[in-house]
Amino acid sequence: MRIALASIFVDDQRAARAFYTEVLGLVVKNEVPVGDDLWLTVVSRDDPEGTELLLEPSGHPAVGPYRAALRADGIPLAQLEVADLASEHERLRAAGVVFTQDPVDIGSGLLAVFDDTCGNLVQLFEPRRDG
Repeated sequence: MRIALASIFVDDQRAARAFYTEVLGLVVKNEVPVGDDLWLTVVSRDDPEGTELLLEPSGHPAVGPYRAALRADGIPLAQLEVADLASEHERLRAAGVVFTQDPVDIGSGLLAVFDDTCGNLVQLFEPRRDG
C-alpha cells in the first residue's frame, strides 16, 4: 500500500495552479474539467510518478470553518519536503511568498511555514540527514 494522492483545498483552482507551478515549481499531472471545477493534480518535478497533490475546490460548507480554525492556530494544511530549506526560503521570499514562520531547527530537521495565497498555510521541511 502507498499513498498515491493527497488533497489541499484551494479558493481558486486556476490561481492555485499558477502558484503551485510557477512559484513552487511543481508540475501539472492532471487537469480534467469536472463541471465548473477541475480534477487538478500537481506533482514534484523530481518525482513525476510520485504522490499527486489534488488542488481541490473549497466550496463544501465544512471547508471554511476547518481551514479558519487551522489558520487561527497556525497549523499548516500540508507539508512539502525540500533538500535545502535555506535556499528554498530565500528563493520563495524573493518571489513574494509570505512566511508566517521563518526557518527553525526542530531537532529532526528544519521547518518553515508560508501562506500559499489560496487559503492555506503550508510547511516546508528539510529532514536532518546526519546519523
